[in-house]
Amino acid sequence: MDVLTIVTQRVSNFVLSLQPWDVLDILVIAYLVYRLLLLVRRTNSSRLIKGVLVVIIALWLSSGRLRALNFLLSHIVEWGVVALIILFQPEIRRVLEQVGSSQLPFLQLFSKPQVDRQTIEQAISQTVSACGDMSKSRTGALIVFERHIQLDEVLRSGTKLDAEVSSELLKNIFFVKAPMHDGAVIIREGRVLGAGCMLPLSRNVNLSRDLGMRHRAGIGMSENSDAVVVLVSEETGSISVAVGGMLKRHLMTETLEQLLRNELLPQPEEDDEKNGKKRKGWKALLAKEKKDGGKEDE
Repeated sequence: MDVLTIVTQRVSNFVLSLQPWDVLDILVIAYLVYRLLLLVRRTNSSRLIKGVLVVIIALWLSSGRLRALNFLLSHIVEWGVVALIILFQPEIRRVLEQVGSSQLPFLQLFSKPQVDRQTIEQAISQTVSACGDMSKSRTGALIVFERHIQLDEVLRSGTKLDAEVSSELLKNIFFVKAPMHDGAVIIREGRVLGAGCMLPLSRNVNLSRDLGMRHRAGIGMSENSDAVVVLVSEETGSISVAVGGMLKRHLMTETLEQLLRNELLPQPEEDDEKNGKKRKGWKALLAKEKKDGGKEDE
């Protein structure tokens, strides 16, 4: 009981001695550690982190009498920091882009203006119509809806356009004999800005083997940005959507339209409760499709 009393007293003294800035400091560190763990999980870098920990532990153990080993490991650690920055350059860049695109009050001053809601609704409607027709004809398609993170580098890899989104335009672009059917279409602010664009492939080694290069490119694009990627399989005609590295497969056109509306349409702040109900309805739709024979994969 004495030990428990001492521990309780020390904990209470520590809590009472905390200042507001100390609490903020702890929260920031906890958030950074959380983001680091998410980064390791998404990039499958656990083995690399284990190797770094082994080197650090060996450096600490050799700090006594093993001077030569300690000298060697200390220099490895110095250059290792630079090596880690180079290895994680895409992930670091993605994190900084996500921070820059965060909807914080002081960052909204630098964000681009809101797009007309009717324009986005029209783009969604035409995309859903085109995907429905291409699904029936088993025409492969890869459509990227840009959000906050701009995809200028991806646009430079294809043919630049500037046209309204229409069902006929999308079906003509992805027609099997069209010159740009193998690439991706980039849609920004409700307009087609590029076609035949090359997307980065996903580096997730846990993806299903039945996923082709088109689906891996769509997942890779969603991993490297906040874009919403719509895919139509050339082999099966199934419609899929990739968001945040997650792939939702075998969607009906009604579900596709609801998902795109939830992800792309700006939601008024006063309609948060209604928005929550819509998203619950979307989850119920997915559950219903899964029960009816569809499935949702990561």
